[in-house]
Amino acid sequence: MLIQFLLSLCAAATALPAPAIDSVGGRQLESLTLRHATSRDVVVFENGSRATIDKWGTVPERLAQQASVFAYNRPGYGNSEAATTPRDGRTIVEELRAALRFKGLAPPYVLVGHSLGGLYLQLYARAYPQEVKALVLVDALYPRMVRPVQEFPWLTRIAGQLAFSRTVWREIEHIDGTGEMVLNLPDAGKPMVRLENRPVSSTAIAVDFGAFRMDQASRDAVKALYPQAVNMVADSSHQMALTSPDVVVAAIRQVLPLATEKVASGD
Repeated sequence: MLIQFLLSLCAAATALPAPAIDSVGGRQLESLTLRHATSRDVVVFENGSRATIDKWGTVPERLAQQASVFAYNRPGYGNSEAATTPRDGRTIVEELRAALRFKGLAPPYVLVGHSLGGLYLQLYARAYPQEVKALVLVDALYPRMVRPVQEFPWLTRIAGQLAFSRTVWREIEHIDGTGEMVLNLPDAGKPMVRLENRPVSSTAIAVDFGAFRMDQASRDAVKALYPQAVNMVADSSHQMALTSPDVVVAAIRQVLPLATEKVASGD
């Protein structure tokens, strides 16, 4: 029994292919593609700030049971080559679209974004609604949640530039501007699930370092942003895919039948 158990663990560990490194747009890009033999659905994962593919844990492989899956590391993360291009949302969306085309993964997509990645995918859905079936936003950032960098406390700015890589800080510098890009485009009203981490532990302490707008008006604006969305709250952590993978998988599976129905109806 022990030998069988160990063999099963080894088989599970080797089931997933290693991320590939390709030359896309003249730069090395690291990505993981899991192709489903029959499903037309494609689930696209966008990482949060400072995060790499592994922060999705087992979620991609579990979704690969019913759809093709694409996860990648943005330029400057993991084994993806850093870019000299601006790190604003529009550039990042275009780079993602180029990677999907390179991999032969055709739209429309189910977009799944964590944290800052969720903000990028909100922009994607508004800029290219015809390429998007549905969105799942995992403890995401939303427009005007984060202040412009010049409004950060000076200590926060200094600490950020010292603690984060140049790539990460360049992305942070563009968060507010990316949010304005989102708001300047109409909401296409795509099916959406918004997952929010809301820890109930008495030891959970929110820390924003003066970078976030915490006033009630800003919070109300975020809540009202997507009236069509299904809102789900979990007692988890910001890294919800690692600490609450069942919740994240369930949220994505909730929109996959909707995506399939739209394709079947010719919408």
